[in-house]
Amino acid sequence: MNNFRSKSFELLGVIYKDEALKRAERIFSSLYERWQAQRIRRETVLSEKDVILIAYGDSIISEEDKPLKTLKRFLDKHCREEITNVHLLPIYPSTSDDGFSVANYRQIDEKLGDWDNIEELSKDYGLMLDAVVNHSSKSHHWFKACLEGVEAYRDYYIAADPNADYSQVTRPRTSPLLTKFQTVEGEKYYWTTFSEDQVDLNYANPQVLAEVMDVLLFYAAKGAKFIRLDAIGFIYKKLGTSCMHLKETHAIVKLMRLVLEEFFPGTYLITETNVPHAENISYFGDGDEAHLVYQFPLPPLVLFSLQKGDATKLTRWAQSLEATPLNKDNTYFNFLASHDGVGVRPAEGILSQEEMAFLLQTVTENGGKISYKVNPDGSKSPYELNISYMDGITNPSRDKEERYKRFMASQAIMLSLQGVPGIYYHSLLGSGNWYDDVTQLTEEKQGIRDEAPSWSPDRKKIVFTRNNKLWLLDLDSKEEQELAIPFPELSCYYPRWSPDGKKIAFIGGNLIDQDIYVMDLQTGETTPITDDGHLKRSLLWTPDGKKLVYGYFEDSSDFYWIEPDGKNKEKLTDGECDYYQLEWLPMSVEN
Repeated sequence: MNNFRSKSFELLGVIYKDEALKRAERIFSSLYERWQAQRIRRETVLSEKDVILIAYGDSIISEEDKPLKTLKRFLDKHCREEITNVHLLPIYPSTSDDGFSVANYRQIDEKLGDWDNIEELSKDYGLMLDAVVNHSSKSHHWFKACLEGVEAYRDYYIAADPNADYSQVTRPRTSPLLTKFQTVEGEKYYWTTFSEDQVDLNYANPQVLAEVMDVLLFYAAKGAKFIRLDAIGFIYKKLGTSCMHLKETHAIVKLMRLVLEEFFPGTYLITETNVPHAENISYFGDGDEAHLVYQFPLPPLVLFSLQKGDATKLTRWAQSLEATPLNKDNTYFNFLASHDGVGVRPAEGILSQEEMAFLLQTVTENGGKISYKVNPDGSKSPYELNISYMDGITNPSRDKEERYKRFMASQAIMLSLQGVPGIYYHSLLGSGNWYDDVTQLTEEKQGIRDEAPSWSPDRKKIVFTRNNKLWLLDLDSKEEQELAIPFPELSCYYPRWSPDGKKIAFIGGNLIDQDIYVMDLQTGETTPITDDGHLKRSLLWTPDGKKLVYGYFEDSSDFYWIEPDGKNKEKLTDGECDYYQLEWLPMSVEN
């Protein structure tokens, strides 16, 4: 125990200095005393027989039982010999992002089941539980107490100066980095890396690190064989840096492993860092950080190889792994599909720009979407491919037998590589993309609502969206026509016909990156008139056709208008607005 304490205090010294370090030592001494009597050793050794199923808690459902119980029954009946471990994506109460905006780290979402279901599952399968510890939901009681000025929670989150320089900060999404909240002390901005509902925890406060460490120990005590550290590369922030992979971040991961091995030896730590290979494997440390890291280059390279019919790049990359010798307790977590899209950043430096363009184009042609990230200079670059792996490899129009064989070839590649394989439940089931009722899905799960279709001024045509593409319906002939736009990766929302019938305006983008476009129906030319990437809703033309009015999400929800050529944008409101039902009164408008 003494050696453990000295090592842990040494790591705390990397993260904290002076009074903060003294406070950290006191807090962690108290934490260690509380857990000293609860040590549990697991005899767990990973082998070539280990396979991990990746699934949401409600991936398999029935009318008889809660989803967690149904999942175990499904595995027992169909996969008992093939699946040895189960990665449950976040199963805690959450307010958004499909579970990754956690409102309570110690409860199971009652819609899924309870801790008894987890205990039953862990008797027959090794469990991987998610630790979503970069941020919490804004509905978490910690953040509510922070906003209310409760002293103990005042510094649990990162208050920020909106006028500071954030240009070097690595951005995984295009939503605002800072979000304004009302506190007892007035308006304050807080760091929100992933969304306004996901507020970043402040690891510069040692009490926060101790709280999170206590949660990890709690998961281990509940039977977690693996603990997955979600988005761990972002957790420590220092202005003037990229805020990624900082020395403090690596020290935190080392401390997490040290503490877990002290109290629950046999528990594996896995880091999720969707970055190029060299950055990713840095989380092995010297055999003292993560036990496993995701093999992130594998999904895009296998996808590219099967699309291209050429395994040269995949083979060279696989051979290069020999130059990265693994410590005896380290290995890769191999996967092809997951709850996220297929990240393309890990293929940087492996695929050329032309090869990357081929990959993006093929995914788009196969029915997929592209998500983008914002670079320090304000430009955008591809970040993820959003498509089922089945459809990503082979266009859905091809023969089913060909699709199945090519898909199974991809899985064989993944299963043959050094490391532990992870199979996403959609890959287990062979799912393709899901297009039916996609509008309902985005409305219910992402908050994007595609309002009523738009009539042409002569009331003879309707413009609408189907599968996120623009379509015209001629009411006389009943003929439908897809409107071609020069941006195949765009999803289209809120199409609106101009009052003169010559143009159609629409919101184009993906679920996190949107701009307004105007299509000239006479020339077919489509032009973006905004370039900010923020979420927009309820697009309308003014009755005279001289301006477009829309709802805009930045630090708050407000109305703006802009001229159809992109000039003279003007903010109309100053404060939170509900702009889902924006409409003009039936009267003339001068401006």
